[in-house]
Amino acid sequence: MSLKIGVNLTTNYSINFNYPKREKKLIKFIILHYTGMKNESEAIKKLCDSKSKVSSHYFIKFDGKILNLVPDLYEAWHAGKSNWKNLRSINKFSIGIEIHNPGHEHGYKKFRLKQILSLKKLLKQLLKKYKIETDCILGHSDIAPNRKKDPGEKFPWKKLAKENLCLWHFLNEKNIKKFRKKKISLNDKNIFFNNLLKIGYSRFDRKSLITAFQRRFRQELINGKIDKECFLISKNLIKL
Repeated sequence: MSLKIGVNLTTNYSINFNYPKREKKLIKFIILHYTGMKNESEAIKKLCDSKSKVSSHYFIKFDGKILNLVPDLYEAWHAGKSNWKNLRSINKFSIGIEIHNPGHEHGYKKFRLKQILSLKKLLKQLLKKYKIETDCILGHSDIAPNRKKDPGEKFPWKKLAKENLCLWHFLNEKNIKKFRKKKISLNDKNIFFNNLLKIGYSRFDRKSLITAFQRRFRQELINGKIDKECFLISKNLIKL
């Protein structure tokens, strides 16, 4: 393992990946997931079990330790059916990072500080090594909004953005909050969806898109409905 990230990293290779090696230049995205399982050991076991048909390149434990499950240049099985920026099957173009958290079905929790600190260090190294753009660090729900919720509304995207590790709006939250639940025109609704396409979202059903957008960029209220606050955030994001 060539990454030197200043955290405890262990190799624990899964056999769940595609041959042959891919070219380094194909790696364009980093996809963040939560495990969605109660037990950390069981989550690791599943990612290494040939019968599960799932895996990821990295696994971040509750204590912040990182496991390297699949070598970067092999295609891990973490994204499933997915789309972003007119690309399909995002596994081909991405590195997947699983962060242990029970998820929405098993008592969703805030991510631990040790996990986020380790994640930041790992992301900085991967961005540099593969020349990945900041706006290409994504959540599973971004690329598969019709079926996935992770890493969810408790994931601290804003904290990552402060270190230039993901896309965020940085509008004054107190100022834009007054537009929450304010209705917008049909024309502005159409502009909102066009903005989502410009950000990178694909053409899924509208409610799934709105919900995924809110989980990522307006985490205090996730109701699947467009309001002026969401509209203003989307407008700001395409200017960045």
